[in-house]
This record gives sequence, structure tokens and C-alpha cells, in this order.
Amino acid sequence: MRFRNSRVRTKVTALLVSLAALWAFAAWVTVRDGVTLLWVATLNKEVVEPSQPLLTELQRERRVSVVYLGASEARSRRELDAQRARTDVAVATFGRLARGDDVGLAASAAFERRLGETFKELDGLRSTRSAVDAGRMDSGEAASAITGVIDSIYRMYDSLASLDDEQITKDARVNIAMNRAREMLAQEDALFEGVLAAGRFDATQPAEFAQLVGAQRSLTAQTLPELPAADLKAYQDLAKSRKFVRLGQLEDLVMQNGRSLAPPPVTAEQWTPLADAVLAARDEALHTAGEALIGRGTSVGIGIAARLLLAGVLGLIAVIASVILSITTARALVRQLEKLRTAALELANDRLPGVVARLAQGEKVDVEAEAPLLDFGGDVIGQVGAAFNAVQQTAIRTAVEEAQLRQSIRDILLSLARRTQSLVHRQLTLLDVMERRETDPAELKDLFRIDHLATRMRRNAENLIVLSGASPARAWRRSVPMVDVVRGALAEVEDYTRVTVLPMGQIGLTGRAVGDVIHLLAELIENAVSFSPPYTMVQVGGQQVASGYALEIEDRGLGMSPEDLAATNERIADPPEFNLSSTARLGLYVVSRLAERHEIRVSLKASPYGGTTAVVLLPREVVIDNAEALPDQEEENVRKIALVGAPEAPAASEAPEARIAPEAPAAPGAQVMPLERPAPAHEPASSAPPASFTPSGLPFRVPQASLAPSLAEEPPASADDDEDERSPDDIRKIMGSFQTGTRRGRSEAARLLGEGENTR
Repeated sequence: MRFRNSRVRTKVTALLVSLAALWAFAAWVTVRDGVTLLWVATLNKEVVEPSQPLLTELQRERRVSVVYLGASEARSRRELDAQRARTDVAVATFGRLARGDDVGLAASAAFERRLGETFKELDGLRSTRSAVDAGRMDSGEAASAITGVIDSIYRMYDSLASLDDEQITKDARVNIAMNRAREMLAQEDALFEGVLAAGRFDATQPAEFAQLVGAQRSLTAQTLPELPAADLKAYQDLAKSRKFVRLGQLEDLVMQNGRSLAPPPVTAEQWTPLADAVLAARDEALHTAGEALIGRGTSVGIGIAARLLLAGVLGLIAVIASVILSITTARALVRQLEKLRTAALELANDRLPGVVARLAQGEKVDVEAEAPLLDFGGDVIGQVGAAFNAVQQTAIRTAVEEAQLRQSIRDILLSLARRTQSLVHRQLTLLDVMERRETDPAELKDLFRIDHLATRMRRNAENLIVLSGASPARAWRRSVPMVDVVRGALAEVEDYTRVTVLPMGQIGLTGRAVGDVIHLLAELIENAVSFSPPYTMVQVGGQQVASGYALEIEDRGLGMSPEDLAATNERIADPPEFNLSSTARLGLYVVSRLAERHEIRVSLKASPYGGTTAVVLLPREVVIDNAEALPDQEEENVRKIALVGAPEAPAASEAPEARIAPEAPAAPGAQVMPLERPAPAHEPASSAPPASFTPSGLPFRVPQASLAPSLAEEPPASADDDEDERSPDDIRKIMGSFQTGTRRGRSEAARLLGEGENTR
């Protein structure tokens, strides 16, 4: 699998290396045959050829030694000394040539071992001669000792290196077998010459003679069928000759009539000339066969040279041509593949993301212009390139269709959200009218609950607007105190009674960020309430920091794992493209989009209480220091809260925390209204006094700005007012009358408003 995934250059290189290795192997096999031929020629010249005279001289010394031991005549001694001198010359010549450096290079390990054994046997020849001279050895022992030297030479022949040509190797082995058959004849001759010299057979010689004749004839008969045609004909002609036939007859006569301790039936005049002639004839036949074998080896050498020329030179030329062709082909192939890869990477990294970005901005995209056809030729790579052209056109066309589908979905979401938002605004307005004219505490409580559900419905509608990429319709013209922003967020949370708000300080929020921050905080607070046990509290606090204002929302839930915290923070910091499969993390997506509009940083961390703490860092650009509630804001808050008969809420400096309560305890005869219910939740326009100019540069209308100064000023308080002391009962009656008149006026206004809507 690893080779499949490797680069094209690596594969081509591996192919070339394999081709070069194949050529090297073929060349080495051919060269090895040539080297083997060279070594065989060297061993034949330096070892085999010098050993042939040595074999002949050793065979003669064996016969002369046997004759000397049998006759003990002076003539036999002179012949023995002369033969030993000739043998020593042959041994010296063989030793000088066989110990040369060329033989050491050409010889195999087995041949070197056999050659060493031959030299050892030749060195032992001196001790054999000494034993013969001293009479410590009879004719049979002397013949056996010299035969051992001769056998070591034949064993050396068997270990000679051979060519891979089977026929040449077979012919060489047949030639060695015929040499062994001649050696059997020489042993037979030496034995019988000893018998002739002694004048009689000893107890074992008749049997030994018969064994030697049988072995010689058997080995010759087994080898004849293996001889080459020319050698076989030459031997058959020799076997039909008179001297060969006569020697065979004498062998039969000796085997038939030879008896222990009896004179031989054949005389020396009959045996010796025939044996010498047959041995000489067989030497000549073997020499001729050896020359023919060398000639055939030369032909094999010529074939090896031809193969070496073909495999070495022509093969090398073919390898070089293959290398050049492979390199050029691979280079062209790699260039086409690199071009295809570059086009694919350009499509994936540049063109396709660019098309998607342009589609996200609402631009029109031409598929043909964005996916130009690339020409890769007409080969297989060109066909792959054509397939890639189809792929890139399909990819860009699919991206266009996907972007259009997403835009359509966003338009649908925006349309539904706007319609829902409009209905919810009308519902909140109607609920406000109903709340103002309702006097029954139980009914008023249910109306407040419906009001609260409608406020949450408005936030859900705004979620759809955020998902569609548009901005919600809620906006504030001027800054709002941070505590009112947090209370506005609490108004959109179902379990707001479980939320504890800590002092916020005199900090305000610019009007352009109020709506989005309220929405953002509501999402985070609702998550904190939803993912913590119902008996626990969620704590909201804030403080001014160097880079702005930090709000912390801490719950007492089960918390999140470090991996989930890291993944969530990454999702908030870098929100992905919204798709229909992101509904599981819809709140986080809305938070990330709202934070992105005003460069707000939102992060989650583990709480010391085991839960999770959400940190909202507002930048300094949207935070106003030392912000206080304006007079008309206080008046509107009083109108909304209706603190008549309700206990006064503790100031931030008097209590460690301000508790958000759903209702105020009812006083006798007083109207039950929720304590500190945030007003900006559905009437943002009246939550703060207007600024001097609108964002477009138009001036705001300031109430009572056209009145005369005397009319705008309040009348000075009389001294009697300070001295007027009323009892608590009188004050209660006065406030009750004031409340009754106010309630009557609101009811009449609501009735008139309802009639106006019906007429429309």
C-alpha cells in the first residue's frame, strides 16, 4: 500500500532501477560464464595438463616398483631409479604450475582442498620409496601406496569448476571416467608384472587380478554409451584392433588358469608388449577426446562472448534508451499531473471560496466564466482533465445553487420573523393596554405572564432575523444604564426569579448596542437557568475593566468538560456558516453573530462552584462611564413599576445585591403590580430622552422647548407646604384618590385606543 501511494517520480525511478538491476543480473550471469570459462582454461593449463604426464609417470613407477620387489635384480633397480627421476621431474613441474597465483584466483574452495590433498600425497611418496628400498613393504603394499597418490589426482579432477553448459560438463565427466578405466588397466598391468617378476601368484593375487579386470571392463562398458559420437567411434575402432582383442584373451586366460602359488599361464614376452601398446593407445584416445572437449568448450566460450556482447552492450544501450524514454515520459506525465493538481487546488482554495463569498454578498456568478475548460491533451491524462473540467463546473454550479438555496431560506426566515415580530409587537401593545385597565390582581398576574411569554416570542422571532443575516428592529436612540439592560434581558427569560443581579455601577450602554446586548444576555442567562438544577440560583454581575465592561453570568450546574469548553469558545469566536444542521447549537450561533456586530468578546470558563461562567466583555466604544437615569426615564419607570402600596426597593449601596422579584406584596386596597419590571423590554423608544440629532443628522423634537421660560419653570413651593403635616391616614387617602383617577384615565384612553383600531 505504501508503494501505491508513492509519487510518480518514485515509481518511475523504481522501474528504472529494476530494469538496471535486471540488466546487471543478465550481464553478470553472462560474465560469470565467461569468467568460469576463463578459470577452467586456467586450471586446465596450469593443473590438468601438467598432471597428465605425472599420472603416466606415477603409473610407470608403480609397475617398476612392483617388478623390483618381485625380482630384486640389478636391472630392475636401475629401471626403478630412472623412473623415479622422471617422476620427480613431473612432480616438480606440476608443483610449480599448480601453486601459481592464477590457480589461486581460479580455483574454488573444494578444488583448493583437493589440490592440497594431492600435494600431501605427493609429499608422502618419499616415505613409500624408502619403505620399498628397505624391504618393509611388499609389492601389494607398494602398489596400493602409489595408487593412493594417483586417486588423489582423480579426486582433484572431480572438483574442477564446470561451465553452465550441461553437455560440456557431461563430456568432461565421461572423459574422467574413461581415464579411471585406463587407471584400472594400469593397476591390472602392474599387478601381473609383479607376478611375472616373482614367477608365481601369491595367495591373493589371482582374485585381485580378476577384480581389476572386472572393474576395468565394467567401468568401460558403463561409460561407452555416454561418449560423444566421435569418441565412441574411436574407442570402438580401438576395441576391434588385434592388440586390444589379444590383450583381452590373455586376461581371460590368466583369470581361468591363474592359481595361488602357481606360475602364471602367460609369459612376460606375451603380456608386456600388448599391455604397453593398449595403454599407449588408450592414452592417445583420451588425449584426442580431451582436445575435442576443449574445442567444444571454445565454441561455448564464443557463445558466451556473443551473449556477453548482446547482454552487455546491446542490453546497456536498451537500458539507456529505456531510461531516457522513461524520464521524458515521466516528466511529461508529471507536468500534466502537476497542472491538474494546480487547477484542483486553485479551484478548492481560491475560485470556489471566492465564488461562495461573492454569492454571499449577493453578486451574480457566471459558471462558464468561473470554470474555464482546461486542455490536457487527448491521452489518458487528458481524459482525466476533461473529467476534472466537468467536476469543477458541477462544483461551481452546485455552489451557486446552494448559495441561492441558502439565500432563499434566509429570505423565508426573515419574512416569517418580520411577520411574527409585527404580530408580537401588536400583541404587546394590546397587553399593555389590558394591563393598565385591569384591576383584578389574579387577572393582572395572568396578563403579566402572557406579557412575559410574548416577550420571549419576540426574542425567538429576533433569533430568526439574526439567522437570516438581518438586524432586529429594536433600537435605542440614547444610552441606557447597564442595570436596565440586564433587567431587560431578564424580562425575556422564563425563570427570571432564579436570577440574582449584583450592583452594576454607574455604567451605561450606547443606544445602538442596547437591543443586541439585551438579546445576547437573554440567551446566555436562559442557558444558565436551563442547564442548572431548579433549586439553584444564577448570578449576574458586572464590573468595569481596562478594555471596557465585563459582565459575568455564573450558574451552579454540572458544568462542561474542558474539551466542550474549548470547542464552544472556538465556535463563539469564529462562528461557522449557518446551515440547517446547526439547530443543536442555535443559541450559541445567535450569540456569536450578535457579539460579532459590536466586537463583543464572549467566552465560557469553569465556575469554582462546579458550573459554568459566561464572560461578556463589552468594548469601550459601547460603554459610557458615570451614566445616570434621566428624569423622564425615572418618570417612565415609575409609571411602569407603579410602586403604590409596594415597599421601596433597597439602593445598591444599602444592600449587597438587588433581587429581581416577580411581584410586590399587596397592601390593603392597593393594585398588585410586579416589582421593578423592566420597561425597555417592549417600549424602547420611550426608555430614554431624545438626543439633539438623529443618526441621519435631523434634529430631535424636545418636549416644551417652544414654551416661554416662565411657563417651563415650576412654581416655587410655598412655606405652608413645608409646614403642612398630614397624618399617614390622610396621605393614604390622598394617594388612593390619585391612583383611582389615574386608573380611570388609563382605562378611558385604552377604550378610545381600542375603538380607533376597530374603525381602522
